[in-house]
Amino acid sequence: MKATVKYISHLVNHLLAQKTADEMEKALRHLLTANELLDVANRLQIFEMLEQGVPQRQIAEKLGVGIATVTRGSNAMKSRRDDK
Repeated sequence: MKATVKYISHLVNHLLAQKTADEMEKALRHLLTANELLDVANRLQIFEMLEQGVPQRQIAEKLGVGIATVTRGSNAMKSRRDDK
């Protein structure tokens, strides 16, 4: 098993061990910097808004991120669909 796969599996198991939303938030805040946490939260919002059909420019404006950030999220979604 590659080390990176092992570490990702360990991370997933650590997060799954959290029993409440508060514990999960605390675990994420310990693992990530404030900027990383915001980036992950924004990425989730981008995915959800794209799935709802919200235009990329509108998403960028609403979240206060650059259009390139939204486009990267869109490309990640497309890649994820291709992987299935």
